[in-house]
Amino acid sequence: MKKELKNILAQADTLKARLQAIRPLDVEALNKIKVAFEMEYTYDSNKIEGNTLTLQETVLVVSEGVTIGGKSMREHLEAINHAQAIEFIKDIARADIDITERIIREIHTIILHGINKEKAGKYRDVPVMIVGSRHLPPQPYLIQPQMENFMFEYKAMETSGTHPIIIAAYLHDELVKIHPFIDGNGRTSRLLMNLYLLSKGYSITSLKADNEAKQAYYTALEQSHTEDNREPFYLLVANAVVQSLEKYLNVVEG
Repeated sequence: MKKELKNILAQADTLKARLQAIRPLDVEALNKIKVAFEMEYTYDSNKIEGNTLTLQETVLVVSEGVTIGGKSMREHLEAINHAQAIEFIKDIARADIDITERIIREIHTIILHGINKEKAGKYRDVPVMIVGSRHLPPQPYLIQPQMENFMFEYKAMETSGTHPIIIAAYLHDELVKIHPFIDGNGRTSRLLMNLYLLSKGYSITSLKADNEAKQAYYTALEQSHTEDNREPFYLLVANAVVQSLEKYLNVVEG
């Protein structure tokens, strides 16, 4: 592990300790802060995949049930489903339920609810290509054994004491690489990453969707999947976690 990544992880550890040391806030105030973070995360995660709802429109759709003129039904459902998926991963994290293939499938089922009933929660049965990537996901018959190995490697990392942020980044990275679903792999992977982060006491972490950040995100994934170089993606996730913790602390500490 390179020095830069080690330093970022140490910074994240320090920020997390500060967060955990803060006296409990008023429940209503804390909930409002969390909702704001979760809305921003829903907006960013969907925008990465091409959803055109603005942050304000996302809030209106999810919180107020407003229909936005000129936006597709799918875009509305993507916002609603993602918000519901966040509630699901929060429940799983609070209950300290271990991550399994079943949990991953359940996240995906929520993501595609009302969008693609036939494919929701089911591994793809057709080969796919990723537009703009040289990485070729495995053939359908290889998905199940690769998912099983994925879960084995994840548990091995936990047993070996790997830093939680690295494990969270690995969960995201490897699920995207396997690309087990016909649609919704990116959103499911980012939710899986946040499920693990939440279970370890971190705040919701959003990978930003502006053009520069999105390009850096896809470039780091491409390096991991085609050059077997995971470090850039791990560094990208670690920096995002630090930024999230800093923002959260700025709000709660005033």
